[in-house]
Amino acid sequence: MNTWKPQKILLSLSLSAVAFTGCSSGSPASSSGSVEAPPLKEDNSPITIQYWHSHPETQLEGMKLIIAEFNKKYPNITVEPVYQGSYDELSRKLTAAMAAKDVPAVTVTENSLMPNLAINGALMELGTYIQRDKVDTKDFSKGMLEAYSLNGKQYGIPFVVSTNAFVYNKTMFDKEGIKPPETWADVETFGQKIVKKEGDKISRYGFTVNLSGPWDYEPWLLNGGGTIFTKDGKSGVDQPESFRFMRQFQEWKKKGYIYYTHGKGGTDTAKQMFLDGQLGMFQISSSGLKAYQDTAKFEIGAAFLPGDKRRIAEIGGAALVIMDMAPQKQKEAAWKFVQFATGAENNIKFVDALGYMPTRKAAVNSPQGQEFFKKYPYMKSIFDHFDDVISRPQHPGYSETKASLQKAIDRVVLENTDVEASFKQGAKEVNEILKDYK
Repeated sequence: MNTWKPQKILLSLSLSAVAFTGCSSGSPASSSGSVEAPPLKEDNSPITIQYWHSHPETQLEGMKLIIAEFNKKYPNITVEPVYQGSYDELSRKLTAAMAAKDVPAVTVTENSLMPNLAINGALMELGTYIQRDKVDTKDFSKGMLEAYSLNGKQYGIPFVVSTNAFVYNKTMFDKEGIKPPETWADVETFGQKIVKKEGDKISRYGFTVNLSGPWDYEPWLLNGGGTIFTKDGKSGVDQPESFRFMRQFQEWKKKGYIYYTHGKGGTDTAKQMFLDGQLGMFQISSSGLKAYQDTAKFEIGAAFLPGDKRRIAEIGGAALVIMDMAPQKQKEAAWKFVQFATGAENNIKFVDALGYMPTRKAAVNSPQGQEFFKKYPYMKSIFDHFDDVISRPQHPGYSETKASLQKAIDRVVLENTDVEASFKQGAKEVNEILKDYK
């Protein structure tokens, strides 16, 4: 058990929090120390709740569908959607709303932003509601559910979930007899088959990773045996296992197996290279796979990231959470909305509308789920790793410290600084920040 004290609040926080993973419809979880959910009393009087969100324009029709379907079942509950910008912007606005004592009833929150909201008392703990209404939490991916728990308490239900993935040129791969690598060792064989050189010039690369965003490179660090934070609450990026992925990347870069991208301009260039057949695989969020199906002039495939010491990917997207400061009647209405929007009976329909991954096993095994995979066959390869999707670091200082690791990566990529020296400097900077969390 690790301890930090953010904003003078003593916190006991497990880096791998377990939240109701043993709960099922027949065996509800307990929630030690939680405020007991009030007995369920049907109240059909009219009520309006606000739903703060970060859905971009491309998801608005899907969001409207969810609200319209919800309103058919609960005509007395009016859900008012309010766009609040990015996840970071929304989180800042929630903090301001708490100070003003004027909060929405329900909102989305991104995994890495959830701990501070929970610590500061913003979020309603859902465990006793899960228990009261016999929600089958075993139907969710364990990692997806744990991503929105803290200290054994559940604060969010996975809603719009994505993960790190590769989109690849299946037409090219089938023609060349190439398969996406499943291990780091596989990258060597993969690279030898896919890379094309004309003299010293590489005309076709293996794959790309954007090195200007922690969500893209953190799984590589973790899969190499490294850690972002140690068990005693310090930076873990100065350990050999944590920077070995960067050394591996350097070797692959020399051979053309990997093509670095950095920043939006670099990503746009790599995307065009992929569409032009100059790049075999492109690391993206699984939520972007459908766009490539519509854009590419070849058949696409999708693959989970290759692993070495382990094989995981990090969760993206957001969960639905309920604001604890909201009036009780609003919280009950919000809980109905959360259950409806994340329920197995609606999961595939809403996932298809919004462009994300299924989060419920029952939904995937349903006739609608089978149709979903016929429509998007490449999604099956990602869903095969349903239980290998894990939380991002659940340290309250994570958002503040990730810039230091980013600077370490930047020094290596942009300035050709020694990997070990750069990562140790990054760890030193992180540990200075973490002094405020002890």
